Order: sequence, then C-alpha cells, then structure tokens
Amino acid sequence: MNYDSKLTNWIGRKSLLSGAFLAAVFFFTVTPRILAEDLDRCQRRVAHAEHELHEAIERHGRHSRQADHERRELHEARERCWRERHQWWDEHEHRWHTEHDWDEHDHDRD
Repeated sequence: MNYDSKLTNWIGRKSLLSGAFLAAVFFFTVTPRILAEDLDRCQRRVAHAEHELHEAIERHGRHSRQADHERRELHEARERCWRERHQWWDEHEHRWHTEHDWDEHDHDRD
C-alpha cells in the first residue's frame, strides 16, 4: 500500500467519523425539540377544544347541539394526542395523563 492510498483511507475514515458525529449531534439536539413541539401542539389543541366547549355550554346550554359538537371536537383532540404520543393533556388539572382514562362526560356536571 503506498502513501497516497494510506492518506486516502485515513481521510475517508476521518470523514466518516466526522459525519457520524455530526449526525449524532443533530439527532440528539433536534429530536427532543421535535417531540416537545408535538406535545406542545397536542396541549394547545386540547386547551383550544376545552375552551370552545366551555364557550358553547355558556352560550347555548350544556345539552345543546353546539356543545355536543364541541364535545366531539374535544374527544378528537384527546384521541389525536393519544394516537400520536400515548398521552393526553388534562386542561383542568394542567397535567399530562399516560392512561387512556379521560371522562367523556366530564363537562356534563356542574
């Protein structure tokens, strides 16, 4: 093996290691941020659906067609978070739940 091929191999290995290092840095810095953004989006979606349901109940009554629509929207927001993250945001308790344990009728009581 001559000097040029040794140099080429050394440069190739160094480039490969540098690329692997950069990929690892990218993965470990970007992935947590993406996951946090997903959770934030889920939280905002559920909070918005909760707000819309409260507004519909206040304006049209607890058992109105509008409130029923917003209950379905809230259910869908919770289900979407559950499908995507296996968590759902409880706007009343301000915490994440890791069990599929929400009460579909939690807004039907005083």
